[in-house]
Amino acid sequence: MSAPPAGAVGSAGAVGARRVPVQSRGTVPQPQPQPQPSRSGSGSGARGAGTGAVRVAVVGLGWAGRSIWLPRLRDHPRFTVAAAVDLDVDARAAVAADGVDAPLLASPDLLRPDEIDLAVVAVPNHLHSAVGGQLLAAGLPVFLEKPVCLSGAQADELARAERAGGAALLAGSAARCRADVRALYTLARACGTIRHVELAWVRARGVPDAGGWFTDTARAGGGALLDLGWHLLDTVAPLVGTAAFTQVVGTVSADFVRSGVGGASWRHAGDPDSGRHEAARRRRGDVEDTARGFLVTETGVSVSLRASWASHEALDSTVIRVEGSAGTATLSCTFGFSPNRRDGSVLTYKRDGDTVRVPVPTEPVGAEYARQLDELPGLLADPGTRGRAVAEARRAVDAVERFYRSARSPAVVGGGPRSGGI
Repeated sequence: MSAPPAGAVGSAGAVGARRVPVQSRGTVPQPQPQPQPSRSGSGSGARGAGTGAVRVAVVGLGWAGRSIWLPRLRDHPRFTVAAAVDLDVDARAAVAADGVDAPLLASPDLLRPDEIDLAVVAVPNHLHSAVGGQLLAAGLPVFLEKPVCLSGAQADELARAERAGGAALLAGSAARCRADVRALYTLARACGTIRHVELAWVRARGVPDAGGWFTDTARAGGGALLDLGWHLLDTVAPLVGTAAFTQVVGTVSADFVRSGVGGASWRHAGDPDSGRHEAARRRRGDVEDTARGFLVTETGVSVSLRASWASHEALDSTVIRVEGSAGTATLSCTFGFSPNRRDGSVLTYKRDGDTVRVPVPTEPVGAEYARQLDELPGLLADPGTRGRAVAEARRAVDAVERFYRSARSPAVVGGGPRSGGI
């Protein structure tokens, strides 16, 4: 989890555990228009050569690398895709077939700081700290996909690598860059002293690559908590501040992973390897598909969290509710790329029994990732960035580790080390 990029929370800032100005009854802060994400629209594989664009290597050409990062980097005028890296020859071939004309490499060892300005690392979870740390130690700035690390020890390794190489680690959920989330941050100023935040991301059917590495504890580190829950914890940080969580209790379950239903088939629509993914799905997994927990910061702000890859709901939904001394702000929307989503976002403010609906901008699915890219060049140029992402990752992974320890009851037979006894 990284520190919020400049302007990432609008004018709201971190408003947890302190009193903020309260608007008169019936008047709430209005969201400010968000800048439209930058697009070049030229469609070429490597762009910006000779224009001072940031030269990026995408390391890891799985679903996230190929579906989220490469298309947006290629479309962004401030970046040029200078390399794409994956050990798997088929993954490299698929990227070449997509029209990426940058060098396609088999190992991050081949990346050089004098040729690459930033490495976007989107490898499986268990390789995040190893690959990211290797590149940082070599002097290459790194943007790490969540989860940044799987343990406090890995956070320490990343910190040492960042110091050794003198390069910055960047990280953070793109959810902070959503227009509706930023509108919520602004609206939270009308809630007074924040007492409680409710976080829920519940998918209808969205177990990723069931039977693949996502559902394998050894490679993923955990299930829905690490996948969806990390996004939620990162999103709540500007609301509750940087205070540590002093109390963490949670429970996990794996009904959908065990049964083999609830898979995210939309992730492989049109994929020539869909048969392989279906075979993997039948192998089940050993991580949780649902995590429910309650956390309390040292300043007394409580946070309830639910992260579910699958459920009995018809549509995916994300709810963030901020309860304060002067009112309650609630955002109902859908994070992520699933097509099983609600239409639009609804933001409301409630006080003394009166509810006001606050307008929020409508934007395309995934626009937050392009907006996040807009902010990366500034972070790369800011010497104060170094150390910030590691500090927030430590806080997040500490909460995750304690959550899993709480969920793993000694009475459960055959429990795994990071799956709460799944």
